[in-house]
Amino acid sequence: MSDAPSSPPAPGSDLTVRFAMGVAMAAVACLVIWFGGWPFRLFVALAAVVMFAEWCGMHKAARGWAFTGGLLLAAGLLGGIEYLYPDAAPSLDDGSVFVLSVEDFYPSLWAFAGLVAVGLAIALAARRLSLGWGLVYIGIPSFALMLLSWTYSGLVFWVMVVTWATDIFAYFAGRAIGGPKLAPKVSPNKTWAGLVGGMAGAGLAGWGLAWYFELGDLFLWIGAPMGAVAQAGDLYESWVKRRHGVKDSGTILPGHGGVLDRLDGLLAVAVVTMILLLAGLWAPPPPPDIILEGDTAFVMHVTSPRTG
Repeated sequence: MSDAPSSPPAPGSDLTVRFAMGVAMAAVACLVIWFGGWPFRLFVALAAVVMFAEWCGMHKAARGWAFTGGLLLAAGLLGGIEYLYPDAAPSLDDGSVFVLSVEDFYPSLWAFAGLVAVGLAIALAARRLSLGWGLVYIGIPSFALMLLSWTYSGLVFWVMVVTWATDIFAYFAGRAIGGPKLAPKVSPNKTWAGLVGGMAGAGLAGWGLAWYFELGDLFLWIGAPMGAVAQAGDLYESWVKRRHGVKDSGTILPGHGGVLDRLDGLLAVAVVTMILLLAGLWAPPPPPDIILEGDTAFVMHVTSPRTG
């Protein structure tokens, strides 16, 4: 994710390539979010493996560690999500009468702990703490995205679109307004105008998506703060790249660099969204088949995720 320079781009800018690739990536992402289930899980796992390989490349680690860590990361993500939250279980997307509570998200803590353990093992085996941290940094948000998809695809659309809106509005606000730099030693092109523009765009997109998917008051109003979270995630990855003397995390995406360059803000937004769910600050709207009488909810049947 990037903010525009305050001066106009030089002739020969790759803006057209960036735009075309951005549209293609958005279309693919929307398609797999809509399908959900295993198509989405495999897509996220593949992206996580590529991001970890890019992380290893930035840190000049041997390819063997990228392969080993990527294999363990994919196995942990796919095995953990299927064991704790089976794809066959009903969700809000299939019309089931399905009641979620904050306790249903607690099993995810076991998955997060498992990813930390795998990261620690990689760090100890490679004698590179940075490799272990990279696996955790990429793995936990990836699992969070899978769990959000299992809960309700509207949540995944929300975090994706808020992140995209932050990127787009920050770029054009930074280009049109310019002004003081946000963090010149970390990312020289980012401006305070871009930050404010990105937050404004995220606020508008977040409100619209929350209204459309009926996500409730929390998601109606936290779009702008999540825009700041997305830009913080972008700045962190920019700091890592600058520290290791690289411009992009990779070259797999023409005009965009690496997968990690595109998803750095999303990783941060996914984690914060998962924290909000674990804190019990959000609950899905009650299904229409629930009849409320006073403080009692009568439910035709209730299904909860596997907890052991």
